[in-house]
Amino acid sequence: MVGMTDWLGMAAPPRTPRPELKAVVLGRAFASRRRLWRLAAAAGLALAVVGGAGGGASWSYRPVTALRAERARLAATIASLRDSLELVRSVDARVVWIPVTTGGRVGGVTIFADTARHRWLVRCDGLAPNAPDQAYQLWFITDQGMRSAALMPMDHEQPMVMTLEMPQGSGRVVGAAMTIEPRVGSAQPQGPKVFRRIL
Repeated sequence: MVGMTDWLGMAAPPRTPRPELKAVVLGRAFASRRRLWRLAAAAGLALAVVGGAGGGASWSYRPVTALRAERARLAATIASLRDSLELVRSVDARVVWIPVTTGGRVGGVTIFADTARHRWLVRCDGLAPNAPDQAYQLWFITDQGMRSAALMPMDHEQPMVMTLEMPQGSGRVVGAAMTIEPRVGSAQPQGPKVFRRIL
């Protein structure tokens, strides 16, 4: 190399660098690599956190939404049960049990009639399931005629419980009746009578 530098006019004598210069140059070179690795690691960690949070958010959205819906359903069930319990425990409630036979099965309809609050709690047990185009229809018997109380399509053998408001402005309720009507219901009783009872 000495011969080459001579003919280029660079024959200045080589000097040995200071010993600490080598450490400074190597430290800078490794520091920039370390910085690059730190930046890459920080960026990777940030992506993992953001991706994990986004994925975690979408993963947890469904269970949280399902839990909220379940909580709302349970709250509505508890409110309904409390309402039913108040009606059953009312001092003004009159209890009437009516034996019925439907489809060759013996069952019963229990009516808790609360005259102070003008409400009924009706429980139907042991009724045969309806044909697909039929439903049980419960009627209020008033001193001015029959008024529809509820349409009860029974597709299963489980008991049915419902709370009914007594009709306003259509006379005094004096009894109850149940008929089998078309699935859409009837304005007046036309189908086979299940029971008729004056309270």
